[in-house]
Amino acid sequence: MNDSNDFKKFCLEHKGAIIGGLIAIIIAFTALRQVLFAILIICVGIWIGNYVQKNKEKVKETLKNLIDKF
Repeated sequence: MNDSNDFKKFCLEHKGAIIGGLIAIIIAFTALRQVLFAILIICVGIWIGNYVQKNKEKVKETLKNLIDKF
């Protein structure tokens, strides 16, 4: 009886890690990781575009300095 209670307590304390592990296994063994990678690339592109739009002068200056170094 004690083993059953210990297992139940373990599952309750670590359910987030267990769920995360199961999701990671599903992603690892399916083509879902390709979709998630594509979504990540799209999000990074959106973030960079937004940053450049809001900081045009800073980006221009940084690129100019970078080009001048070469």
